[in-house]
Amino acid sequence: MRTALETQGWGTFEAETLKQGLIDMRLHSPDLVILDLGLPDGDGMDLLTELRSWSKVPVIVLSARANEQWKIRALDAGADDYLTKPFSVGELLARVRAAVRRGARGDVLELPFEFGDVSVDVSTRTVRKADAIVHITPIEYRMLGFLIANEGKVLTHRQILSAVWGASHSQDGHYLRIYMSRLRQKLESDPAQPQHIVTETGVGYRLIQNATCEDA
Repeated sequence: MRTALETQGWGTFEAETLKQGLIDMRLHSPDLVILDLGLPDGDGMDLLTELRSWSKVPVIVLSARANEQWKIRALDAGADDYLTKPFSVGELLARVRAAVRRGARGDVLELPFEFGDVSVDVSTRTVRKADAIVHITPIEYRMLGFLIANEGKVLTHRQILSAVWGASHSQDGHYLRIYMSRLRQKLESDPAQPQHIVTETGVGYRLIQNATCEDA
């Protein structure tokens, strides 16, 4: 991983323990953290929780824990992405680029935001597909806006429900499935095989701005 990242021009440093990791992150203020959950002096989830109390730095979790509940826990705790071992170097680098791009953008959305043949003008709340205006309901727009603000990031069902409908609806998954289907019908060229609003099985959804066939 170090070789692959440095080949792409990234500077890297490593910490072997939870304690040292927290110290080094305060000292170096990295642009991105790649975190393994299995640490010799504690669990990576504890490091993630502590880190999120004082930093918004993008975090990609790499772990052999493939169970969906671990993915959900990590994402709900503040991870930006979760990659299960084994993984390809190409996929890791693509996710690193997306996470750093998102972190550099911060809370400011690019205007307009484009994916595929869809263009979203946040200032006018106008959505176009192939230059034709698409009617988006207020709920659909809130959901789309949340996906755009977190482009490239895996969002859990609970995160989307809380952001769009409020914390009291965090368990109402049927709402999300219905509205996500409607959004895909309106924005995806082939809703049955979405290229941009993709499903992370058992976890949630991810908006991919520059999709390839492998992303779906």
